[in-house]
Amino acid sequence: MTLPWVEHYDQGVPAEIGPVSGTLPQLLLQAAQKSPQSPALAFFGRTISYGALSAQAARLARALLDLGVAPGERVACLLPNCPQFVIVFHAIMRLGAMAVPLNPLLSPKELDYQLADSGARWLVVLDHLLPKVEATRARAGLARVIVTGLQDYLPWPLNWLYPLKARKKKMATGFRPGPGLLAWRELLQSRPLETPLVPEAGDVAVLLYTGGTTGVPKAAALTHANLLANVAQINAWLPQVRYGTERLVGLLPFSHSFGLTVCLNWPLSQGAMIIVLPRLEMETLLAALKKYRPTMLPGVPTLFVALINHPELPRYDLTSLWACISGSAPLPLEVRDRFEALTRCHILEGYGLTEAGPVTHINPIDGRRPAGSMGLPLPGTAVRIMDQETGHRELPAGEVGELVLQGPQVMQGYWQRPEETALALRGGWLYTGDLARMDADGYFFIVERKKDMIISGGYNIYPREVEEVIYQHPGVKEAVALGVPDSYRGEVVKVVIVPRDGLQLTPEEIQAFCQSQLAVYKVPKIIEFRKELPKSQVGKVLRRVLREEGAAAPITINP
Repeated sequence: MTLPWVEHYDQGVPAEIGPVSGTLPQLLLQAAQKSPQSPALAFFGRTISYGALSAQAARLARALLDLGVAPGERVACLLPNCPQFVIVFHAIMRLGAMAVPLNPLLSPKELDYQLADSGARWLVVLDHLLPKVEATRARAGLARVIVTGLQDYLPWPLNWLYPLKARKKKMATGFRPGPGLLAWRELLQSRPLETPLVPEAGDVAVLLYTGGTTGVPKAAALTHANLLANVAQINAWLPQVRYGTERLVGLLPFSHSFGLTVCLNWPLSQGAMIIVLPRLEMETLLAALKKYRPTMLPGVPTLFVALINHPELPRYDLTSLWACISGSAPLPLEVRDRFEALTRCHILEGYGLTEAGPVTHINPIDGRRPAGSMGLPLPGTAVRIMDQETGHRELPAGEVGELVLQGPQVMQGYWQRPEETALALRGGWLYTGDLARMDADGYFFIVERKKDMIISGGYNIYPREVEEVIYQHPGVKEAVALGVPDSYRGEVVKVVIVPRDGLQLTPEEIQAFCQSQLAVYKVPKIIEFRKELPKSQVGKVLRRVLREEGAAAPITINP
């Protein structure tokens, strides 16, 4: 079956993005059929063709089927960006099951919660993350844990050197198969699943954890149609792309909605080569830029900050790049201008959220890009600015209100959370919780987050998560967490603490306490002690006052 975006365009201009009838397995299946020898993934010098990638997904799909994975089951992945993520993701899709991508930086406590909440009974994990999983296996009720390692896909001699390097960093590699523990390599010896168990377009494909507009993390249930619609919308926005010609840097985490769509699903739709990088290491990134000469570089503002501040960047020929895409946090104008001056490559700033697949807005590759604007809505995306008080009155251009969205990429709802879903999806519109305005030309600008979410290096952090951990410390009387500006990460977590009477606390003590319960990017970078917190007449802590104080004195934390 031909994927549906072809039906909606006339010379690259979309008539309408209507209901999508395709499913995610088709992305890889069609690319493997059309260009089986073309490079799909480049991983530290090893190249995997579309044909080989599809064949491995077929073998793993058979193995998972034999292990009992059925349509509608949840299979979790605790993996950085690596070939295994792509293979297992498409194996899951071919079974009509649901993928549950998990952030490798999660603490054991956070991992416990997300595994239990999703009901995942199978987990694919990288070997050096296995100690974290061992602590939660029994509690989470995992039926099988499949273990792999980066060395499984590294070329020689890197596959031999990597375990030695990992041991120096005190990272575990390899494992001993045992009850419930299975080796990736052995599963790939299975015979291929020749006929995928093709799901329906409206079936849930992925559960992606997000804080949504309020509260603790919950899973956005995104269907095959949602995710393919977002791919179709991006293709409409970039009509100059030619099939099989692009080389895209896959640095954004595939476990994040931005990385999953822009760095995985979309390039597969174009038969592009994805240059897979597990994490941001500047020397590795620069080496990849030199070796592969990518044409596209999606990233978050911290990536572009790191690049423009790297002393060796002017020595690199980056003329192959024609488009960079920035999202997840506001991109400072100074950073955009400096990067473009150094590389002569445009950065397209956009906006999105997990609940919408995630991309909803982006600036045009050619034409006006107003400073601070997140751009124009993608084709098929309806946008309104609604009054903050009731959410029922649409505001005219220039006025600030809540950004609400409607489109084929908007999620089905939050997994097993009808009340939260009803708050976010009202009358067919997604209420984002972000305050925005629209100018007379239809460009949108985020003014402020209605919710108190902190965005640090592209990661979403919810103050309540940090505060709940801080309050567990016996020496803490009161605490509030907030984001403060940082020139590298966009924001960092700051906590203001009132110690219990007569007690002396230190920043180091608080950080050590948090490190055992929070992912590293959620651990407070700044800790301030006060005798009291600013409060309203009714005793509510005035976060706004603390935030304004932090904004008045921007800080820089070493990367």
